[in-house]
Amino acid sequence: MTASTTDRIRRHLVGLKMPRALETLHTTLSRIEQGEVSALEAIEALLGEEFSTRESRRIKMALQTARLTTVKSLSGYDFSFQPGLDRHRVMALAELDFIERKQCVHFLGPPGTGKSHLAIALGFEAVKAGKSVFFATLAELVDSMRKAEREGKLRERVKFLSRYSLLIVDEIGYLPLGSGGGNLFFQLVNACYERSAMVMTSNRGFGEWAEIFGDAVVATALLDRLLHHAVVIPIEGNSYRLREHAALVPETMRTRSSLLDPQAQQPIKRRPGRPPKEPRDPITG
Repeated sequence: MTASTTDRIRRHLVGLKMPRALETLHTTLSRIEQGEVSALEAIEALLGEEFSTRESRRIKMALQTARLTTVKSLSGYDFSFQPGLDRHRVMALAELDFIERKQCVHFLGPPGTGKSHLAIALGFEAVKAGKSVFFATLAELVDSMRKAEREGKLRERVKFLSRYSLLIVDEIGYLPLGSGGGNLFFQLVNACYERSAMVMTSNRGFGEWAEIFGDAVVATALLDRLLHHAVVIPIEGNSYRLREHAALVPETMRTRSSLLDPQAQQPIKRRPGRPPKEPRDPITG
């Protein structure tokens, strides 16, 4: 290959903004000259290097936008520590069909059982697949919406949060929401209903949502939407974080009764069948 041809290739790569391909051009040309690769293989290698670099950059930026600052993977989850968890069911979620179906995935279990890990891992898979993702704790979401309400920008905030393909809401039931928090969250859930997929984690059963959100009507309206197209995965195990100090934890705190106990759900009653498109709004009445 002549010097002028090489120079033109370099100029093309610069014009096309392909810095990684430009960086590996000399090595690739040397491999061609030595007969290690064919011209077609060299082109594939150059383009592959550039694509990998751009994809890594895209994923990094998307993770930052999603607020997934700590990356977790499904391969990094210790399923052997939670033998009661259906691994195949969780891995099936990684196919991301639930996002296309606009479903809500609930991970329920005591603290330390890996609920957040699994939620973040699904978010990571969604980011790699090119889906838009946003992660926040329930308290963070409600605080941001409360601030937007004070500034007269609640509608814009709800619209912003509901535009993501996947919204991950972590730590439902861990912190008190304060006055009006349930109503604000309902507005977001209502905007996402059948438009966006959601993943939620909680250490509390659905029967306790009236207590969490401070209003049985709001809790019922939330569950009406969040359980309509839902995948519920309970994790009935001990804390992974406390595995090395299990002997120090009181027996009564090591496990909890089923979060899906039908008796625990009696305070929350859902009407049978598919809810109407225009249900009663518990905020405005």
